[in-house]
Amino acid sequence: MFKTLRNDVDVVLEQDPAARNRFEVMINYSGVHAIWSHRFAHWLWKKRLFFIARFVSQVSRFLTGIEIHPGAVIGQRLFIDHGMGVVIGETCEIGNDVTIFQGVTLGGTGKEKGKRHPTLEDNVLVATGAKVLGSMRIGKNSNIGAGSVVLKEVPPNSTVVGIPGRIVVQDGIRIDHDLNHINLPDPVADKFRSLEQELIRLKKEVKELKEINERPMVTENSGRKNG
Repeated sequence: MFKTLRNDVDVVLEQDPAARNRFEVMINYSGVHAIWSHRFAHWLWKKRLFFIARFVSQVSRFLTGIEIHPGAVIGQRLFIDHGMGVVIGETCEIGNDVTIFQGVTLGGTGKEKGKRHPTLEDNVLVATGAKVLGSMRIGKNSNIGAGSVVLKEVPPNSTVVGIPGRIVVQDGIRIDHDLNHINLPDPVADKFRSLEQELIRLKKEVKELKEINERPMVTENSGRKNG
């Protein structure tokens, strides 16, 4: 237990250049306070002391602005940076060396039972404001871009951006979304492309009509005079 608590502090010193020493991290970092509170609440949850566990998690939420359900499973060296607004659901599973920034939601998509929250494998980074929703797996060494909404599984070593989230880099190779069929669709972008093509077509037609209207009218009388 003490090794785990020490790891929770040391990862902040490794990841945050603003952190100067262990004492400062233990006293001033809300992310560390939230994780430590969760570890106690999770212990109570496993002892089936559900009400007390939820009470501890709610007190922690009030004090830190970070909501972690006591049922969530969290590995070693989780780093929650500027954690205000972070939400981690009951059936979440988080591996080792994961980084989560402020405003991140690891949540569900409805009222389904059982495993309904995501699993984050080792060394995953979830950037500011990203939403990972539903029971899916985010592969190890993957990055979720700021503001992204991820609704489907992400393979290891991937970078995901956008709404809905789509893979832009996998195993160090940039993905061509027009050719690679494993990527998530982006109906909003497709609609914009369709509207853009329609606008180009309409502009072309208007230009052709203007050119026709601006041509000089050649009447039968003017033709005789010229003759």
